[in-house]
Parts: sequence; structure tokens; C-alpha cells
Amino acid sequence: MSENVVRLHKASDPPDSTAVTTLTVVPDAPTARPVPLWVRSGRAVKHAVTHERTRSAGRAVVRHGLYTFNGGRIVARRAWDGRTGARYERMIRAAEAAGNLEAAEEWEERLSRFRAARHHRRMDLLHSPIDAAKGVAVGAGMSVGVLVALGVVLAISTEDVGHVITPLSATIDFIALLIRIVQIVWGPAVTISPFLALLALWSVGRRQQAAPQWALPANVRSGEGEPITPSIVVKALRDLGVPALARAIKEMGDAGASMLGPITIAGCGVEVDVTLPSGVSTNEVQGKRRKLAENLTRHEHEVFITIPQAARTVRLWIADSGALDEPIGPSPLVTDETMTADYTKGKAPWGQDLRGDAAALSLYQRHLLITGLSNQGKTVALRSLALWLSLDKSVQFLMGDLKGVGDWAMFDGLATTLIQGPTDEHVIQVTEMVESAVDEMNRRIQAPPGTTFPPLIVLVDEAQVAFMCPAKDEDKRPYGGSKANSRYFMAVRKIHNQGRAVNVLMWQGTQDPTNENLPKLVREGAHTRASLALGTESQARMALGDKAVDGGAAPNLLRPGLDRGTLVVASDGITIPAGQSSITVRTHYIDDDAATAITDRAKALRDGVTTLHAIEHKEEHDPLADIAAVIGDAPRVRTKDVLARLATRNAGAYGEWSFIDLKRVLDDAGAEPYKSDGVMVVSRDRVARALANRDTKGSASAE
Repeated sequence: MSENVVRLHKASDPPDSTAVTTLTVVPDAPTARPVPLWVRSGRAVKHAVTHERTRSAGRAVVRHGLYTFNGGRIVARRAWDGRTGARYERMIRAAEAAGNLEAAEEWEERLSRFRAARHHRRMDLLHSPIDAAKGVAVGAGMSVGVLVALGVVLAISTEDVGHVITPLSATIDFIALLIRIVQIVWGPAVTISPFLALLALWSVGRRQQAAPQWALPANVRSGEGEPITPSIVVKALRDLGVPALARAIKEMGDAGASMLGPITIAGCGVEVDVTLPSGVSTNEVQGKRRKLAENLTRHEHEVFITIPQAARTVRLWIADSGALDEPIGPSPLVTDETMTADYTKGKAPWGQDLRGDAAALSLYQRHLLITGLSNQGKTVALRSLALWLSLDKSVQFLMGDLKGVGDWAMFDGLATTLIQGPTDEHVIQVTEMVESAVDEMNRRIQAPPGTTFPPLIVLVDEAQVAFMCPAKDEDKRPYGGSKANSRYFMAVRKIHNQGRAVNVLMWQGTQDPTNENLPKLVREGAHTRASLALGTESQARMALGDKAVDGGAAPNLLRPGLDRGTLVVASDGITIPAGQSSITVRTHYIDDDAATAITDRAKALRDGVTTLHAIEHKEEHDPLADIAAVIGDAPRVRTKDVLARLATRNAGAYGEWSFIDLKRVLDDAGAEPYKSDGVMVVSRDRVARALANRDTKGSASAE
């Protein structure tokens, strides 16, 4: 690349100076093309238009202009209402829309009185000019007489006749001065009066904030934390986008507040019942929850819409701005170390409702299902109920944690069975655990009437893993699925059908409910159904049922992550406001350390529990051979001693044997017990002969 050298002299150097400055020019270097003028102008205009100061100035111009214009409308309407019966007519229409006929009749009577008074005033105006002229004449005559009399008195006192007209002339001079002042002030007053009128209209519009939200100042436009008043609720409903509702409120005018019941403080927010006008259904308002919340200057999760018992009525609960983002206090299980539980009559302290009141759940003879998206607090919510119930020493637990990360490890030494792990082998173990609970349920059902049984809680967390397990047993029966031969599904269904009567209860926690991982029959078998944040309304219906969702339950509108631990509950075991089908509960958070401390207290209440971490399969045993073995060489042994020796030999098989069980085996074998010296005994020879005969028959049949 060639270079050009240019020698430059400094201006201060002499002409013949050799001092030069060398500048190297590279001609091949690319040079930037000049930007056209029209492009620069367009950019400048765009920058000027989009600049925040320009936009702020534009909003200010629009805002103040609309303040003046809408202020004129407000003043004109007030004047019209004052001169006509429009206000009374609006009140009548509002009362009729609300169905309050007594109020409508009262306003109609007031309107009649107003019209009668107005007619009387108008008739008086026909005679007022004559009366006014007479009054002026009489008044002027009397005034002149008084002034002349005053002049006479003044003349007598001063002995000067000329003072007789002095008061009259002074009055005339004063009137002339007033006329002169009016002549001087009139011109400027006429000039500035329009501006004063506009200023007055602007002031009215500004006080009423009569401008669009986007044109208002930022501190007014946000409205965060603005107190909820009847006018704000009515405006929010009017702007909801429901034509019939907007027309009805427009006809009622400001009296639209008659739709509202009392606004009452309810926990960290307020509650109000809204009686909708004819032609507006409750689901039209329910379907616009987000827009209603924004009209109330709230976020969507801060407004809840439920349907009370009253017809054509919606109940709005509106939280204080930001209140739901504040955590609730610790659980009483953590703060009260003396707390115990009562499965039959007590209620588990679960959290707080939206009003801030304590939310407690009865667990007595109620199957339980908790669902929600992953990492929303499902396990903690389910575990807190089990922690409370563990403080009742009569309660027994069979637990399966198909996540297997230690969330339930603190129940080791408290639960009879605790299986933890996500594999198919763990699902098989959990299925057999649930089937063993079915066997226990059947044993309890066959017990004599009136027998009482301790509560047995069969708890499976992450139950969707069991329903979706592809493993099959030796008979090709699947462990997962929802068919009639599915082992886990059928075991759960059997407990749902009959377990409640004998205190065998099924608790399940599952993620993201679908028909595949949570079959319909299992969902509907739970008495208490609760859901954390979900993705869709269809999932909400699977979790809570159609009745709860149609009544306003909306776990799909909870914010994943932000509303962690907040769940919607549909159950008769928790106090739900009258007319509602569900309640929203913010559960207490109990961490692992606190949970361990609670289970330590629960273990101290018990004699000691040996926890099995796998299902032990019963070994095959031969009762007759075992009886022969425990008799030994003795010619005969008392039946009582035989039962004791059998229990020692194999507690799992013979621990619950009675004399009837022993007699049944011996009678079937032909070695019946008999009485010797007044006590029942078992003969060694009879048992040995029965074994020999059985073995001989077995060999013959084998041949």
C-alpha cells in the first residue's frame, strides 16, 4: 500500500525554516460516506417525537385540555341536575334495577314535590315584575323622604337652609362614583372573565381527574395502594367490557353504587358483594378477572371473585396492594412445643385464609388429595398435616415417597413403613404397601360390630410415578395405569370405597394432574381436594372438580413460583364462607429442621416404632410340621404352651394365633387336641402320625 508524505510548516516558523511536521496520508483507507440531510432530519424528528420530555409535554397538553373540557361537562351536568328532576329519575331507575321498590317510591315522591315547588316558583315569576316595580318605587320614595328629613335636621342644627339637600346631593355623588368605578373596571373584567371561567372549569376537572389514565401524572396514573371506595368499584365494573352492565350503570349514573353491599375489611383486603343488574350473568364478570383487577389498580392475583348464595351476585375480595406478597407467620406446630393432636375432634393448623384468619383442617375419616405444579410447596403442605397428626400417638403411618430425596426422612422411627425412591422397584414396594393396607382394612371390616380401630394413614407422595409405572408382575398385571387389573389403582380404589369406615385413609400428593397420571375415579374418591398453582382450567377441574371451579375456584390463576404454598381447598373439613365452594389458604412453611424437631416430639409420645424400609414377603411355613417341632420329645404339651412356642418360632406367622386357629389345623390333620388332667393338650404321637399319613398320601399322589 502506497503512502503520500505531506510536509507542513508551522505558522510561527520562518519561511526558510527546516522544521516541518510530517503527515502520512493513506489513500487506500476507506472513508465514511456522508449521511444525507433528509436522513439526519428524519432521525432528529424521530428522536424529538419519541423523547420522554416530548411525550411528557404531549401528555400534559392533553391532560390540561381535557381537564377544562370535562370540567365544563361536569359543571353543565350539575347545573342541569339542579334545574331539572334528572337526579331523581336516575335514583328511581337505580332503585328499580336493584329491585328496591320502596326506595323507588320514595324517590318518586321526592320528584313530585320537586316538580310542585318548581311550578310554584314559575307562577310567582309572572307577578314578580309588577311587585318589583312597586317595591322600587316605594323604596325610592322612602329613601328620598329619609334623606330630606335628615337634611332638615342638619339645617336646623347648623341654622343653614342650604344643608337641607346636603344628604341628597352626597348620595347622588356616591352613586356617580360607583358608576365611574364600574366604567373603569368593566373593560378589564370583561376581558379576563373568560379566562377566569376556564380556570374554574379546569379546577373542577382536575379535582375529578377527568382525563384518560395514560394522560395523568405517573403518581396518579399508577394508583398502587389506592383505597377501595364504592365509586372506584362502580367505575371498574362499568369499564369491564360487558355491554349490558355498562348500559345499566350509565342509566343509574352515580347511583350505580346501589349495586354494592357494604365494603368491609376482610383480613389484608376488603370484601364487597355486587348485585348485578338484570341481563348480566355472574360468569361474565368471573371471566374478566384480570381486567377487573387492573381497573381496581390491582394485580390479577390480588382480586378473587366468588359466587355467594344470593342470586345474580358476585363477591369480590380485593387485597391491599402487595399484601399477598408478604409471608405469613410460623406454624403453631413450631412455636408451641406443647401442642398435641386429636385425630377425632381436632383440626390441623394449616395456614391462613385471605382474610388473615387461621385456616384449620379436620382430617377425621377423610381421604386427601393435593395436586399442583412441581416446586410449588406440595410436599411441605402435605407433610405439615402429617406432622400435626403424628402428635396423636394412636395414629399409624404407612408412607411411600416416590421422589426419594429425603423430604419424609424424619418419619423414620415413627412410620410403620417408609419407602423412599423413584424407581420401578420402589413403585412395586409402595404398591404392596398399599395392598397390605387393603388386607388390614378387610380384617377390620370382618371384626365384630362396635370394634374401634386406630387410624391408619396410607400416604403416597408423588403418586403420579405409581400411576405411570410400566412394570408388571409375574401374572402380567401392571402396577401402574388405571385399568381394572392395575394393582396400585385398584388398591387405592378399594381403600377409597371402604377404608373410611374403619379409619384406613388414603393421602396422595401428585404433580400436574391429567387423566393419565391421576385417574378420574381416584380424583373423585378424595373427600378433601386441594390444589396449588396449575397451568390450565382443565387441570383445575381435574384437581378440585367442576363444582368448585364453577363456584370461583381458580388454582390455574395462582402465580407459579410467586404463590408457592398457596392452595385452593374444596372440603367439608375446613370452614368455607357461606355460599362458596372452596377457600384459598396460604399454608405455613415448616422446613426440614423444624419438621425433625416435631417428629422427635411425636416419637417421645410413643413406645417406639420399628420402621420397615421394604415390604417383607411372608415366608412359606408348614403349621403341622412347626407344631411337631415345638412339641419336641415330650409326649404331650399344653395347647397354651404350643401357641407360645409357635409365636417364638415365627412371630409373623403365628403371633396372632388363638386356640381356634391351632385346633383348626390339628382337626384338619386328624390330630385333635384332647383334655388331660383338666387341661387341653396336644399329643406328640397324634401329630407325628398325621405327618406320616400326609407324607404317605403326598408320595402316592405324586406317583
